[in-house]
Amino acid sequence: MAKLYLVGIGPGSSEYLTKAAIKAAESVDVLVGSQRALDLFSGFSGDTLVLRARNMDEMMKKSVFLVDEGKDVAILSTGDPGFSGVLKPILRLRDDLDIEVVPGISSLQLAAARLQLPWDEINLLTLHGKGNSDKILEFLDNQKPTMVLPDFRVEKLAQFLLERGVDPERKVAVCERLSYPDERVFKGKLEEVANMEFSYLCVMVVYWE
Repeated sequence: MAKLYLVGIGPGSSEYLTKAAIKAAESVDVLVGSQRALDLFSGFSGDTLVLRARNMDEMMKKSVFLVDEGKDVAILSTGDPGFSGVLKPILRLRDDLDIEVVPGISSLQLAAARLQLPWDEINLLTLHGKGNSDKILEFLDNQKPTMVLPDFRVEKLAQFLLERGVDPERKVAVCERLSYPDERVFKGKLEEVANMEFSYLCVMVVYWE
């Protein structure tokens, strides 16, 4: 019976690929992932499908179809498949497939490491694909740092928080392009982030005052 692998590939750099992820990706007939994920496996000789924000549903269904057709498929999930990854949409589609989840190193873990934050003592929240939401306000005053995967632009999230009355002086950190050569960690105030530009590959931490 064909198998569907959901493979966590880490934050982006090949240095954070696990041996289990490499083994799974190299064992299949078809690799599915974003272009930057597929670039990590440039020597792959099978078929590849490029995953984009606009074709996510189509590619998930195509992956399931290929498994039904008898092909082993691996969907490459940035970070870990179980946190803002591909596990949830696949389980919504089908829960009767032979699925193996290969966990990966999340950008959240790397952000916590860079900031030296014990990440069992922080609030974890994803707004990825959901838009900025008042949900984040529920976490900001419980005496723990709040780590957020923004929906897209971290500066837009900062502007949203300012509009909702969060103190402009609130201490924040933005970890950008983690694991890449041009990685940047900014520490400053919320109002500073609102007036800066970052790439879409960011994690933000809002500190408890």
